[in-house]
Amino acid sequence: MEYQNSQPVAGPAAGQPVPAAGQPVAGQPVSGPVAGLPGAGLSVPAGTGRTVISEAAIAKVAGIAARSVPGVYSLGSGPSRALGAIRDAVGSADHAAGVRVEVGETQVAVDIDLVAVYGTPLHALADQIRTAVYSAVEELVGLEVIEVNIEINDVYVPGPAKPAPSAEARPVREAIQ
Repeated sequence: MEYQNSQPVAGPAAGQPVPAAGQPVAGQPVSGPVAGLPGAGLSVPAGTGRTVISEAAIAKVAGIAARSVPGVYSLGSGPSRALGAIRDAVGSADHAAGVRVEVGETQVAVDIDLVAVYGTPLHALADQIRTAVYSAVEELVGLEVIEVNIEINDVYVPGPAKPAPSAEARPVREAIQ
């Protein structure tokens, strides 16, 4: 399901900052050059048209927010992490791996599977992830997050650091002339 917003915007939403003098206000035409937009200088009334935000886009926002929390090693279950390793090897990334979303008219529920770094308190980690996901989805997507369910599938235990091979350890080969 996709989130669609076709409601006209009448002004700043509750809790939103009021624009400074000279700044555009929702519901009023925007005129003058708008940085980075084609057709700068056109008058565009705010609040007309329809916005569609896909589940994939919302999952990507939630995934990026979850990965930003220290103590998260990776997102996803074993098979999805293996597929992610292959994607990483070819230079592609799936920021939504390990994240599922259910989208309603104005609300979203998020499920996250992850691997934590050993030594990180797991309940505190889950709370930090919830906070990051709630904030990112509500701020960037504009939907109310009703729940963030977190499943910690594994704990990553880093192995001992491998010493760098020294020049003495490698046999010296002389060039054949």
